[in-house]
Amino acid sequence: MAVDYVVMIGYLLGIIGVGWWGKRRARSKSDFLVAGRRLGPLMYTGTMAAVVLGGASTIGGVRLGYTYGLSGAWMVFAIGLGLLALSVFFSARIARLRVYTVAEMLSLRYGDAASVISGVVMWVYTLMLAVTSTIAYATVFDVLFDVPRWVAVLIGGTIVVGYSALGGMWSITLTDMVQFVVKSIGVLLLLLPIAVVKAGGFGAMADKLPEGYLSFGSIGGQSILTFVLIYTFGMLIGQDIWQRVFTARTDKVASWGGTVAGAYCLVYALAGAVIGMATKALYPELPGADSAFATIVKSALPTGVRGLVLAAALSAMMSTASGALIASATVANNDIWARLRARLGREEPEAAGHDEVSSNRLAIIVLGAVSIGLACLLDDVLAALTVAYNLLVGGLLVPILGGLVWRRGNVQGALASMIAGGVTVTALMIIKGTLANEPIYYGLGISLCAYLAVSLATRPTHDRILENWRDRLAGRAPVEAEQATAAA
Repeated sequence: MAVDYVVMIGYLLGIIGVGWWGKRRARSKSDFLVAGRRLGPLMYTGTMAAVVLGGASTIGGVRLGYTYGLSGAWMVFAIGLGLLALSVFFSARIARLRVYTVAEMLSLRYGDAASVISGVVMWVYTLMLAVTSTIAYATVFDVLFDVPRWVAVLIGGTIVVGYSALGGMWSITLTDMVQFVVKSIGVLLLLLPIAVVKAGGFGAMADKLPEGYLSFGSIGGQSILTFVLIYTFGMLIGQDIWQRVFTARTDKVASWGGTVAGAYCLVYALAGAVIGMATKALYPELPGADSAFATIVKSALPTGVRGLVLAAALSAMMSTASGALIASATVANNDIWARLRARLGREEPEAAGHDEVSSNRLAIIVLGAVSIGLACLLDDVLAALTVAYNLLVGGLLVPILGGLVWRRGNVQGALASMIAGGVTVTALMIIKGTLANEPIYYGLGISLCAYLAVSLATRPTHDRILENWRDRLAGRAPVEAEQATAAA
């Protein structure tokens, strides 16, 4: 294990170094929050794939493969399908808006009244997403290194918070590229073939696995539908995903780069399920399915390679955690705190870019500490992730997509949709349970009905707001102050 420790420590130190180097590029708000909107196709594709495939996709994907077989791939398949849909149908328009948050988009489309509630819902979602990725550290460390759970959470969380706060999106982008490469090598090129060979090949696996493990439908149609509603639709509207879209150099980069990243997700989904199946064939009686990934890594891989694959797992967790953390900080600082300060009559003159960078950096540190604390209290990755996506999709999917595709939608309909959907989802999660299917089914249905009924029963959006909205969708956005300053 000594070599594995060396590999792991070297990787973590390298990530910190890359994050520190990225600090030099974060000179303005645009640099810190959206990497100056300058990412080309290669870097955009890698970082987008890295942010959507986190601890839940890696640990959870193998867990579902261990439990259900090939059909366990559906959770990560749903993520890939959502990213493909976003990239093909919406990302070009989103990139042209040149905003920083989803709430800013809603403010442009409906007026300022829609932004505060959406900001709160999005903040809860992004914070919970950061927590789920942080929880995933403990699953790996517990099995492989036998350290207390809180120690694993603290070490991993401190590293993520550190490099995220140093350079913001530039540091996160650079580290995500490293993590994307390590993850691709560790999971796809090393762990997948070695696990299959250790299990005796596909023929031997088929003989050892329970009935239904080779079917894509054994997990059940209702579960597949729920995955699509939560994760596919969640990819369309999440702040952590949109913030990556905002980093693209052009709308074409956002569209094509995201499409390639979505296809990568589909491959990753299948790989996770097969690794879980190989683990089931080798160790059919594990005490908990969550330990399937760490068990196969510990038992099947040789020294050194084991350290690299463990680094790949941490790469998956860290990339999603850092993306969710900067998204949560962006929403908290720009959509909630700034607006509350303005409403209380404490709005300050427009801060310089350095001050805006400092305030967002502070938000990352504070929310990072909160996510570490919550991760020490919670222990179910998929349950926490389900809560996050239920709130996001149930509360915001309809008003966001409605604003993009339906001219008649207005602020009253958007607010009614957010409140009705969010309350319904929350109440049913309490009554039916976190992992029940009913919260998202009824939440989406009631949110849609409220949006349509209230929008049609009230006055349309003012022509001035719609005209400005059309200008932004067409790419006629004002030059950002920080970009003008940087060019001077």
